[in-house]
Amino acid sequence: MKKSMWLFMFTLIMSTMITLSSNNWMSMWMGLEINMMSFVPMILNKPYKMKSEAAMIYFLVQSMSSIPLIMMIMINMCNYLIYTSVINMTVMICLFTKMGVAPFHMWMPEILTKMSWKKGIMLMTWQKMAPMMMMSNLNNMSNIMNTSIIMCVIIGSIGGINQTSLRKMMGYSSINHLGWMMAINKSMNKWMIYFIIYSIMIMMTCYMFMNYKMYSMNQISSINMNYIEKINMMFLMLSMGGLPPFIGFLPKWITIQYMINQKELIMIFIMIMFSLITLMYYSRVMINMIISSSTTMKWKINTLNKSMMIVIMFINMSLPMMMILNMI
Repeated sequence: MKKSMWLFMFTLIMSTMITLSSNNWMSMWMGLEINMMSFVPMILNKPYKMKSEAAMIYFLVQSMSSIPLIMMIMINMCNYLIYTSVINMTVMICLFTKMGVAPFHMWMPEILTKMSWKKGIMLMTWQKMAPMMMMSNLNNMSNIMNTSIIMCVIIGSIGGINQTSLRKMMGYSSINHLGWMMAINKSMNKWMIYFIIYSIMIMMTCYMFMNYKMYSMNQISSINMNYIEKINMMFLMLSMGGLPPFIGFLPKWITIQYMINQKELIMIFIMIMFSLITLMYYSRVMINMIISSSTTMKWKINTLNKSMMIVIMFINMSLPMMMILNMI
């Protein structure tokens, strides 16, 4: 990595920390802007075919949502109490746009197809932390939030069904998981647990895709993996779908428990039903790979080292241990 990239990485981390630790909206907004100006050069770093288009889309979306955000913050500083609900609603919509939450999600899967897996991991995990934290500071926005959660869950699950691009599929998966995270947004420690486990799952899945240079569904049947790697990929896909006994079930279980306590029974029913659709498109990746196990190629493509395989398998199967720790 170039020295300049280390600088941008440092400012990216610092900008998120500024937003997380701020006690006023202006410094939060400033943290978001530094974050954007650090991430754009990182997209442009590698000689990737569509990098400039990805950087331009990201810059325009973030800028367009930042302008009304700073305007509302400045109006709020003037203490116009009459417009509180309008200000809150506009701020919420701006944050939805920044994160790629439905119905402001169209840029998210599109930009992921124009980026490398490493940048995609950052966009799907780290870049969502600061706006999520800002969103948890907003009050009395339950109607907009609930509508957006249901739209995220529906669009995230239905949008990924017909995709042949793995990056687009992961983009819609990210939108679906955002809906689940927003459902527990008011409970800080719960959504942070969800976010950490989701980030680990995304990193492990994208690491395997990146190692095998997998970008499309069609490539899966032609890539030669050994059985341990195939089992690992299968576990990762089931974990991303939130199936027990894998670690991906834990955050969904936390959400279900929280929503039942909040008496949001209809919403959690909709969320569970649509999460079954996401499980379907994850299993498409997995089934292609398992069916093609008989047609192995005669040469070996770079395989992952055994220690990494064991680590991934251990993390995926750590749900019973987490449950024991949770009871303690």
